[in-house]
Amino acid sequence: MKKKRLLRLGREWLMIGLLLIVVSVAIDQWRSQQMPERNEFSLQAVDLQGQSIDIQAMSAEKPMVIYFWASWCNICRFVTPTVNWLSQYYPTLGIALSSGSDDQIRRYLAYHDIEFPQLNDPRSQIGQDWHIRYTPTIMIVHQGQIEFITSGLTTPWGLLARLWLASYSLPT
Repeated sequence: MKKKRLLRLGREWLMIGLLLIVVSVAIDQWRSQQMPERNEFSLQAVDLQGQSIDIQAMSAEKPMVIYFWASWCNICRFVTPTVNWLSQYYPTLGIALSSGSDDQIRRYLAYHDIEFPQLNDPRSQIGQDWHIRYTPTIMIVHQGQIEFITSGLTTPWGLLARLWLASYSLPT
């Protein structure tokens, strides 16, 4: 009797998990329709530490994370620690949208122990160029090509899966 109950419970959790995956993928697809048609992400800039940023070079060997976020974004407070953790293993670039001056961003990053390179986009110009409508938005870029886009709350496992899949994608 107990075995049947556990089996039924396991099936229910599996179905709920699959449903969540399908809904998440559908939302990502719907939101990514608003992105520009171009698949290549090229950006050369200088980060808040004065270091040169070149997306083509940073994503040449392994996929990278481009993280559009804002200091006023409540969901970003849950996602940023995951992105910060991933930055130890994958090249990562944060783009702070409408979050204040360079000094304000630096203080925010220091207070929250965020360690990956950051660009300040004080007027959200980069965000507008890429039709970013939601924060956070995360792009997985490999060899300069956008492989995946996700917006809103995401899990470490979801990001790791996207990074892993991007690392095995065929060159276009």
